[in-house]
Amino acid sequence: MAQNTDYSNYFLGKCCCIKHSFRIVLLSRQYCLLKLFCMNILVLGSGGREHTFAWKLKQSPLCSQLFIAPGNAGTALYGENANIAVTDFEAIKKFCLHNQIEMVVVGPEDPLVLGIYDYFKKDTSLQNIIVIGPSSKAAQLEGSKAFSKHFMQRHNIPTASYAEFTEENFDKGLAYLEHHELPIVLKADGLAAGKGVVICESADQAKEVFTSMIKDKQFGEASAKVVVEQFLKGIEVSVFVLTDGKDYKIIGHAKDYKRIGEGDKGLNTGGMGCVSPVPFADEEFMQKVRETIIEPTVNGICEEGLVYKGFIFFGLIKVEDEPYVIEYNCRMGDPETEVVLPKLNNDLVELFVAVEKGDLQKIAVEIDPRACCTVVAVSGGYPGDYRKNIPIKGLDKVSNPDILVFHAGTKQNGNEVVTNGGRVLAVTAFAESIKECVNSSLKVLREINFDGMYYRKDIGYEF
Repeated sequence: MAQNTDYSNYFLGKCCCIKHSFRIVLLSRQYCLLKLFCMNILVLGSGGREHTFAWKLKQSPLCSQLFIAPGNAGTALYGENANIAVTDFEAIKKFCLHNQIEMVVVGPEDPLVLGIYDYFKKDTSLQNIIVIGPSSKAAQLEGSKAFSKHFMQRHNIPTASYAEFTEENFDKGLAYLEHHELPIVLKADGLAAGKGVVICESADQAKEVFTSMIKDKQFGEASAKVVVEQFLKGIEVSVFVLTDGKDYKIIGHAKDYKRIGEGDKGLNTGGMGCVSPVPFADEEFMQKVRETIIEPTVNGICEEGLVYKGFIFFGLIKVEDEPYVIEYNCRMGDPETEVVLPKLNNDLVELFVAVEKGDLQKIAVEIDPRACCTVVAVSGGYPGDYRKNIPIKGLDKVSNPDILVFHAGTKQNGNEVVTNGGRVLAVTAFAESIKECVNSSLKVLREINFDGMYYRKDIGYEF
């Protein structure tokens, strides 16, 4: 928890828009009692990430009422779901005003790239609400691969060499691919729901994909521009930072597993599982990450006047002993959130208030040293076509406090919880080793079932 952190003046300054009574809460290891307002909080999103946010936020004595839009069957255990789309800003505004929301936590990337932070701050009736997320311009670090590459180039942040092409210089792009070192990485410039990256093993394959992206609009406007990157060979790790745009705190790191098949084979997915801590991300490696990547990024955000009050997801690759940036995301990952937030011992609402107030440097982040993993159960056919509305059995059998079941693609159907997406559940477990964690998650998954359920049994296999 924070030490010697007094937020009473901050909340007193919001008296005009907050109508909750004082609550005495215990803050810091020095047991400093402060009078703080409880807050009505809205989480935007419906996946495992948002269920984890709801679970974590509801633990805070600073959280009064919690709402999740649109939420899932799991989020309803911690707050009230609201049937609102995450990009329907007008409906979100009405909901916030009606329910006296004082903080909005944005889960997915779409509303951030579309400018929900700016929407709130430009509206006099909303501008006093804390929004956890970057401005639209800052969110281009995820929203545009070309923007992020230019940013890294300006601030000397290590990343793969690249070139970018559009329909205007299409033929030049084809010629570039003909002579490019193999494999070749092609990325749709814009948001493509995690599907806009293709690794090509031949020049002919690269030209076919390149043509499909630009000429055939494979990903719509997202692939109107294509970034061609050098392939970096190494092992990946994701590092998660909370920043107020000038200071930052590392809140955890993790390694996820994207491929549908065991041994990392088959099609890419949104994520089949995750482990933390990552054994090779030792203090020496993390010091390099801080000095060569995180600090230049946060300093660059500050120097360029980008408004950023939220999470930065650093998708990294370790090449020999050096870290390189594969991508930025402007929010927490999924399923990484399902291991990072359970390991974070801090009060999450307190951290968010520190971000808003610019006091993040005063917070001491505390992380559970135990190993943690999550294993994702998906619908049969995923990441292709799959069925919905399949009853889920066995959710009531989980009673171990070191095991958490986070809902992703679920909904309540009468007295039953049914499937409502490709990734359905994420089972998170704590133990002293990664192997023990995975075994605990798998044991629970054997107790849960729905027709067509599939999960990988080898998460964390290389460790």
